[in-house]
Amino acid sequence: MAPKAAEAPAAAPVKKQKKNAENINSRLTMVMKSGKYVLGHKETLKNLRNGKAQLILIANNTPPLRRSEIEYYAMLAKTGVHHYNGNNIELGTACGKLFRVATLAITDPGDSDIIRSMPTEGQ
Repeated sequence: MAPKAAEAPAAAPVKKQKKNAENINSRLTMVMKSGKYVLGHKETLKNLRNGKAQLILIANNTPPLRRSEIEYYAMLAKTGVHHYNGNNIELGTACGKLFRVATLAITDPGDSDIIRSMPTEGQ
């Protein structure tokens, strides 16, 4: 009986991460339907420079130079950055696209509360 009790806490963080990922994916789907966004590195940088981006999502397999460049521009623009817990294929799928998406800038969240919810979940 004792080993089963010891196994439960180890599995809890994985379940919480999965629930957070599903939560982010559902909010991202809402943005895709009702909000405004741009996909891709160049468009994300344009929106950051113009001050239009409200939140940036970066896939975890984005090249380090691109990641640091976007983080730097986001820091200058005082824009939130969320490191998506999945690769660019998974981020593209979460966006409802059939292609890879390494970076995504949300300019208008629409009906979603993704911008308010991101800082509380950590980066």
